[in-house]
Amino acid sequence: MSPELPQKIAPLSKASRLPVTVIIATKNEEANIAACLLSLVPAQRVLVVDSGSTDLTQMIATQHGAEVITYTYSGGYPKKRQWALENLDIATPWTMLIDADEQIPADLWREIRSVLNSPKACAGYLVRKGFHFLGKRLRFGGFSHLAIVLFRTGYARFEEAAGNSLNGQDMEVHERMIVDGKVGRLRIPLIHDDCKGLSAYIDRHNKYSSWEAGIRAHYLSTKSWGPHSIKAAMFGDVQSFRRFVKPLVLRLPCEPLLWFLYHYIVCGAIFEGRRGYIASSLRGAYIEQVHAKLYEMRLLDHSASTVFNQSQKRKEIAVDKL
Repeated sequence: MSPELPQKIAPLSKASRLPVTVIIATKNEEANIAACLLSLVPAQRVLVVDSGSTDLTQMIATQHGAEVITYTYSGGYPKKRQWALENLDIATPWTMLIDADEQIPADLWREIRSVLNSPKACAGYLVRKGFHFLGKRLRFGGFSHLAIVLFRTGYARFEEAAGNSLNGQDMEVHERMIVDGKVGRLRIPLIHDDCKGLSAYIDRHNKYSSWEAGIRAHYLSTKSWGPHSIKAAMFGDVQSFRRFVKPLVLRLPCEPLLWFLYHYIVCGAIFEGRRGYIASSLRGAYIEQVHAKLYEMRLLDHSASTVFNQSQKRKEIAVDKL
């Protein structure tokens, strides 16, 4: 699948570039990284934090003028992007976090320039990630979501959610960003278009479902999402509202079916044809995987508890015989 090329951005002198450091976390992203980097010309600095790619990711990044930093995960918190925020020397007043399968179009850069020049600039900004699927942008279906992408350097960090070591991934999955200050919202979406194909998409979400099952299990047993996490609020910002709604949703019966109906019927993915149906079905299947893995965890916990109780009973019987 060929990538959707970003709008052409004219070369800029160093003096005219925006005071933004862009951090891209990668591993084997040769299919995506070139289009991503071509869209980042207006940024003063681009850092590619790579987890030992075995393809051409590092070479392509270097050819496009990015600095490549090799990252080795040692477990727990922080993971890759938070590690970069804590350990890399970021001298610009603004930081941007995007994925290798994302691109910043020219119109969004113009909006960012306007924001950075404003005396009333917020501490961080939500940007909608315009979801592309099977080579086309899905305008309907509710798959494009808001995320903190741009923030003042030193003013944002990833929440320390439960389950950091549950699936062995070295990068944050769906952890939210905690921003110290007011959060604004940019109007122009970025382009989220993974060119690695449907198999890679399904494999990635299989790993995500393991993380999701772990964090749900932790919440259901402790009523906490983690030691330092986004606080739930019905009338808070987008991230706080999502955290408020999530405990209600995960208790709903037939949750996988409800997610399918939400995307396909309520949000209109039905108008996207076959792509919309497939994307909605995969969303429902993802939640079904989460439920299946939660059930497996309960079985394993029950089995371990049974073995422990039997062992204790045998010890008691042996003591009584003495």
